Amino acid sequence: MTCLMRWLIGIAMFAVIGMTAFAQEKEQDDLPLKAPQGWFGEIITLPPGFAKDMKLRGVEKIRFAPGMFKPDAADFFSYVFVFRVDAEQELSAKVIHQEIMTYYKGLATSVGGKDIDTSKFVFDLKAEKKKQPAGISAYAGQLKWIEPFKTKKPQILGLELHAWAGKAKKYRYLFCSASPAKPDATIWKQMRKIRDAFIKAVPPAPKASPEAPSEKKSSSHWPSFRGSGAIGVSDGQNLPDKWDGAKGENIRWKTRIPGLAHSSPVVWGHQIFITSAISAKANAGFKPGLYGAGTASEDRSQHQWVVICLDKSSGKTLWQNVAVKGVPKDKRHIKATYANGSPATDGRYVVAFFGSQGLYCFDMDGKRQWAKDLGRLDVGAYDSPTYEWGSATSPIIYRDSVIVQCDAQKGSFILAVDIKTGKTLWKVKRDELPTWGTPTICNGPNGPELVTNGSKFIRAYDPATGKELWRLGGSSKITAPTPFLADGLIIAASGRHPERPLFAIHIGSRGDLTLGQGQTSSKHIAWSKARGSYMPTPLAYRGLLYILNNNGRFDCYELKTGKEIYRQRIKHAGSGFSASPIAADGKIYLPSEDGDIFVIKAGREFEQIAKNPMGENLMATPALSEGTMFVRAREHLIAVGR
Repeated sequence: MTCLMRWLIGIAMFAVIGMTAFAQEKEQDDLPLKAPQGWFGEIITLPPGFAKDMKLRGVEKIRFAPGMFKPDAADFFSYVFVFRVDAEQELSAKVIHQEIMTYYKGLATSVGGKDIDTSKFVFDLKAEKKKQPAGISAYAGQLKWIEPFKTKKPQILGLELHAWAGKAKKYRYLFCSASPAKPDATIWKQMRKIRDAFIKAVPPAPKASPEAPSEKKSSSHWPSFRGSGAIGVSDGQNLPDKWDGAKGENIRWKTRIPGLAHSSPVVWGHQIFITSAISAKANAGFKPGLYGAGTASEDRSQHQWVVICLDKSSGKTLWQNVAVKGVPKDKRHIKATYANGSPATDGRYVVAFFGSQGLYCFDMDGKRQWAKDLGRLDVGAYDSPTYEWGSATSPIIYRDSVIVQCDAQKGSFILAVDIKTGKTLWKVKRDELPTWGTPTICNGPNGPELVTNGSKFIRAYDPATGKELWRLGGSSKITAPTPFLADGLIIAASGRHPERPLFAIHIGSRGDLTLGQGQTSSKHIAWSKARGSYMPTPLAYRGLLYILNNNGRFDCYELKTGKEIYRQRIKHAGSGFSASPIAADGKIYLPSEDGDIFVIKAGREFEQIAKNPMGENLMATPALSEGTMFVRAREHLIAVGR
């Protein structure tokens, strides 16, 4: 490829004529990046085509100075750009350094070709000492690289970067000004003026919080079991109060899914991902209901474990790929399936865990990246080892790692593997009974905590190393709910008699947090009660905590204090509840095993708004995305919306 061709391709990737770019301004009202007359630019998707290894996902808006591609100009290679990413994506100094370096290395290689040695690029980034407005993190950087467009010569590019969470907590923003000019040059004054105007138009949240928000605004992503952080909340959906899955009332589409699974759908952008286990046995099924039998299913026929991708707007299957084929290594409970754990995605990869059948990773187009055999995981009754019930934990994605909690009759452990290769990063043994909950990342003032439910101890680990941070005893002998963070408190529950604990744990605690005999609180435990749920994960919403039990008892407490607000009984048809509650726009949604979704008004007074039939058993927790509730029923995936 000639130098001229590379230059032209680079221009096409990195800049377009101003008329086209500014015509898109109205489509990006939340990115009011205004520049003086003569500046030009574009809007592109993150990651850009020239830097596909970037982890940030969102939109980039750019404005170039008039002399951007004129080496003799005072404003040569001077421009501003802003990244807009979803609120759950981190913009720490470490992430910014890594992403900016990846960005410029990719740009140099794409434009300048392989002749440019990017391994010699150096990027220094330091926090600004000057006091910044509340909620804004500011950094000064200097990139030593090869300018690839015009000169092909070494250049020292100065960068000023500002990061903040938007006021609505829907997005995070990274604003960057770049120029090789001296810091007091006119071009820098112009760029700082552009930046200040943008920050004024898109101000930061009043106070930056180290914790994950307990309420999440509408997003196109629902990346794992019960959404980001397992909080189960996504406001801004505008769902109908009433619908009917069998009659098609307020149903956007309905797609038949092969096989059996209790796994929940996950969503990224326009794609929905689900898993299933397809039996060779024609009448394979499960038994819903409220019963205590621990009987295993007799289905040990040949199976295919599959990952399926559907289009979010139409329900059309985009791809369906087999992860593994064979005879199940374990039995399953008659109420369970061989695909109980939900998949997880970060927009680059989709990960599925099928217990003893292994851990699998696909790219977004369905190409298998790797598979990992974790051995046989005998997950069953703690007091009757001959009972085999099967795994139900879901994988989670943390930065570049996939984490799975594998608690079994013997040899329990928690594991982190590289998301790109499947290579083990760390593995920690756990002295635990079989469990069925999913681990969660909770971001606190002392750093991220990987929180796991457990029968012997609820534990937190450093997700980067697996080092234990704290533990809390007093759980049930059977634990299934997933812990999560809400307003500075980690909520962890389990519902097996006699313990049935419900804990509200202060984020950032360390050491052994176990309460003494008769204690219900401490400096680490805000409050606790013997009111935990057996299967459904609790829900925190607008300052209140809701507990749904299998039998339909529905409790409401003050989140901060544990004060009881009310206790009610949901009048289900007899089979009870296994799926977890979710919330949006002041309403709580409770899917029952009988096939009805109850709509409850959120607040201090109980009010049932509706009871909506889906026409099929419901065992999986629904997903919310851009005005639609995606419901995994026994035979179909159903999109509920106006």
